[in-house]
Amino acid sequence: MFSKFKPTWMVDAIYKITPEQLRKLGVKAVLTDLDNTLIAWNNPDGTEELLVWIEEMRNAGFPVVVISNNKASRIKRAVENFELAYVSRALKPLTKGFKEAEEMLNLKPEELVMVGDQIMTDIRGANAAGVRSILVRPIVDTDGWNTRINRFFERLIMKQLTKKNPDMVWKGGLE
Repeated sequence: MFSKFKPTWMVDAIYKITPEQLRKLGVKAVLTDLDNTLIAWNNPDGTEELLVWIEEMRNAGFPVVVISNNKASRIKRAVENFELAYVSRALKPLTKGFKEAEEMLNLKPEELVMVGDQIMTDIRGANAAGVRSILVRPIVDTDGWNTRINRFFERLIMKQLTKKNPDMVWKGGLE
C-alpha cells in the first residue's frame, strides 16, 4: 500500500546530486520541487550553493525544470534569477505537471528524475508518472501551514516504508 510513496533514492540535499551521477543513470533532465527542495520556502532568493549547482547542471547539459503546485507568479519570482523553466499548478501528486515537463523537454519518463522533499506530493507524483524519484531532506525545518499537515502523515508513511525497506537510508549522493 505504501510502495507508491517509496522514493528511488534518498539524498541529503539536491546539491549533492552531480551530473556524473545522473549521466551514469541515463538521466537527461532534472525535475525539481521548489519550496524546501531548491530554495527555502520562506527565502525565494536561494543560496550561493544553489547557484553553483544550477550552473554545474547547465554546463553539463542537464536542463532543470521546476514542477510546483504554486501559482505561476510565485514560481516566476523565485526562479527568474536562475533562468529556470517551470510548470505551475502542477497538481502533484497527479501526473499533470510531469506530463507537461515531459512535453516541454521532449523526453520520456525514464529519462527524467524528480527531486523533492515531500513523499505525498513529489515522490508519489513521480512514481505515478513513471519518473524515478529522489527524496531530499527539507532545506529548512519549518513549513508553510499547508505543508505541515502533509508532514504529519509523511512521518507515519516513512515509518512503515523504512520498516519494510531497511535499505531506505539517507545518502550523500546517488550511489
